[in-house]
Amino acid sequence: MDIVSLIIGFVAGAAIALAVYIALRKSILKGKANEILEKAEIEGEKIKNERILQAKEKYLSLKSEHEKTVNEKNAQIRDAENRVHQKENTLNQKLAEADRKTKELEAQKAQSKAQEDAMREKEQEYEQLRGQVIHQIEAIAGMSAQDAKNQLMESMKAEARTEAQAYINDCMDEARLNAAKEAKRIVINTIQRTATETAIENAVTTFPIENDEIKGRIIGREGRNIRALEAATGVEIVVDDTPDAILLSAFDPVRREVARLALHQLVVDGRIHPARIEEVVAKVSKQLEEEILETGKRTCIDLGIHGLSMELVRLIGRMKYRSSYGQNLLQHSREVANISAILASELGLNPKIAKRAGLLHDIGKVSEEEPDLPHALLGMKLAEQYKEKPEICNAIGAHHEECEMTSLYAPLVLVGDAISGARPGARREVIESYIKRLRGMENLAGAYPGVTKAYAIQAGRELRVIVGAEQVTDQQAEVLSGEIAKKIQDEMTYPGQVKITVIRETRSVAYAK
Repeated sequence: MDIVSLIIGFVAGAAIALAVYIALRKSILKGKANEILEKAEIEGEKIKNERILQAKEKYLSLKSEHEKTVNEKNAQIRDAENRVHQKENTLNQKLAEADRKTKELEAQKAQSKAQEDAMREKEQEYEQLRGQVIHQIEAIAGMSAQDAKNQLMESMKAEARTEAQAYINDCMDEARLNAAKEAKRIVINTIQRTATETAIENAVTTFPIENDEIKGRIIGREGRNIRALEAATGVEIVVDDTPDAILLSAFDPVRREVARLALHQLVVDGRIHPARIEEVVAKVSKQLEEEILETGKRTCIDLGIHGLSMELVRLIGRMKYRSSYGQNLLQHSREVANISAILASELGLNPKIAKRAGLLHDIGKVSEEEPDLPHALLGMKLAEQYKEKPEICNAIGAHHEECEMTSLYAPLVLVGDAISGARPGARREVIESYIKRLRGMENLAGAYPGVTKAYAIQAGRELRVIVGAEQVTDQQAEVLSGEIAKKIQDEMTYPGQVKITVIRETRSVAYAK
């Protein structure tokens, strides 16, 4: 029992002690809470007062700024009102000035009208007096004013025409003195530096033989060797009574050359029969093609031209065996190349391009493609095909003016071609066409009124026209030479240029008896 009592007593004491502790803790916590609340109230009141002070300061600051802004606006308004008043005063002054000027203008207008009326009256009086004076002058002169005016105009036209012709003549003389002298120097220098041999090509090649025995072997039994050689080469072989010679005739120089070389090898070898002839002709044809290519390469190296297509080089080599009016085509092309290069250097152009175009200008003559196409246009087509420059292609196609000249090198090639073909001895023409051309030139000049005689001299390079002094004046003679030159240029074909000289002379004849 005692232990239970002690435990109960201990528990009861502990409960009482716990209750007391709890009561004391609540009392302590309540005191602290009250203290904290008091402090918080004091701090809140302090913050509240500070916020009120800040708000008052902000209000005073905003009020001051607002008053300042209002004052500035009021000042601006006052300035604007002052400017408006000033402008109003200025406008009033200008209106007053305008009214004054309007009144002055109205007064001047009225005064001008009065003056115009007075001038009109004076003009009427002047016209009446002028009419009277003209009537009196016409009566004295015996012609009307219109007739006198027409006569004066005709006189002035004739005088102006004479003065204009004299001025034209002076200008032409001055141009000739300067341009012709320089042109002659360039052309003569060019010809001297590039001139080649004269025309010697023809359509027949002479093959020399030692004796008639060799001639008989060439002919063969019943002429079979000759027929085989003609069939293999396409060349006509003429064996006649000409001593120690056989003639090879063909329009194609390449065929003649193949026949000549083949005949030479056959004669040297001694074996001459149809089978051997075909073998030798085939071999010589191949060798000639290689020689043609080598000739083209050597020509390009000599002229300093590089980068050409091998097909163009081969065509250049073929020019060696082609002639134009008796002039060797390769020599002609080399000459045109050098002439074009010299002219290009004189004019400040690229001489290499001019030389290249000059060498290729007649390439169409040796091409076997499209024979119906003019050789200049065919050459231009070939140059375009093998990637030549556009200015070179145009120079080739335009050297006979068969297409428009768009390159500065085209007229150089045209001039070079004319110089090479027109120099004495360069080419030969058929005598009939030559005589026909000269006779046509004389007949053309003789058809003009006032022309008594016309002579073509210097192988057609000059035309001398003699006119009657009674029918043609000096001024008309000047005009006549230009008209004849233009008509020859438009209607005739000729190499180089033709000089037209009109001669007008007066002869006085008297007889002593």
